[in-house]
Amino acid sequence: MAATKTQLIPPEAQTPFRLCGDLTLATVPELWPLIRSTEWASTCIDASEIQQCDGAGAALLFELIQRGAQLENLPEQSQRLLTALNPEQALIRASAKPRVNLIAQVGQQTAGIFAEFERQISFLGAIAHAVFNTITQPKTFRYRDFLQQCELVGANAVPIVALISILLGVILAFQSAIPMRQFGAELYVANLLGLSLIRELGPLVTAILLAGRSGAAFAAEIGTMKVNEEVNALVTFGFDPMRFLVLPRLMAGVLMAPLLTLFAEAVGLFGGALVMKGFGIPFSTFWNQVSTQVDLVDFSTGLAKAAIFGFIVASVGCLRGLNTGNGASAVGAATTQAVVQTLVLLVVADGLFAVVAYHMGW
Repeated sequence: MAATKTQLIPPEAQTPFRLCGDLTLATVPELWPLIRSTEWASTCIDASEIQQCDGAGAALLFELIQRGAQLENLPEQSQRLLTALNPEQALIRASAKPRVNLIAQVGQQTAGIFAEFERQISFLGAIAHAVFNTITQPKTFRYRDFLQQCELVGANAVPIVALISILLGVILAFQSAIPMRQFGAELYVANLLGLSLIRELGPLVTAILLAGRSGAAFAAEIGTMKVNEEVNALVTFGFDPMRFLVLPRLMAGVLMAPLLTLFAEAVGLFGGALVMKGFGIPFSTFWNQVSTQVDLVDFSTGLAKAAIFGFIVASVGCLRGLNTGNGASAVGAATTQAVVQTLVLLVVADGLFAVVAYHMGW
């Protein structure tokens, strides 16, 4: 590349100064002493032979103009850089966002709902396909990842589940025993506590804890992999993200949710028994009341709820993670969507369970 230089043409030639070569950061430092030591007022400079120009070269041209020089035949690329340095150049303003009428907004929202429903159905189909392939080819299942997810979802969640469950049992027993004691019916607090924990509160509270803990973690982890192009890398190397990422987490959620629910029910009943002990009801009487009120149908219904709730938590978290957009804020948005959508689906599913149980006479 030719070095940028300034040539002084003899006066009898009646030609202006010429700038030729490159005006880049590597070449313009040699020109600054000459520029500052020369009087350039009303001096014409032919800039047609400039080959390359960067920000440093544009600064030199701007200095020449400020000192009174007149640049002629400036190349278009150099002219754009010089124009950007002009302090009188108006800032480029973003065009106003077009207003969308109400009907168009309703249409866009409806289209978004249908698109989201289609993504969920496709995701469920992909899960079914991955499960079928795993059943037909069990050696391809990643048991190590599955056991690791079981530890993260189940074992590591035991402390928070124990704390919330025992507080829930204590609060329910205490708040129920005070008004029922006025009628001498505090003994039936055990019936109320056992039925509510085993059929409703145990599975639901455990699922909510998993949604805030494991579901959000699934969405954030897979979302980060999506932003960093790691999911695309898996596809490039021939790994199915459904079997490699989703299925171990999904199986761990379905398996660990009922186990955590059993633990939460036992701890909650223990907390209620402690409260009832303070009201003069022995542990044996409390457990006898619970066993007479709660039957196998109640117990199995609670476990079925827990398994479905675990599936909802894990699947929504993985779905939101795989649908993460681009950018740093996309992971946070995906995590928020995962938690909110999971909570809504948990409440809806619990309501459907209540309706089915009522009509079935359970």
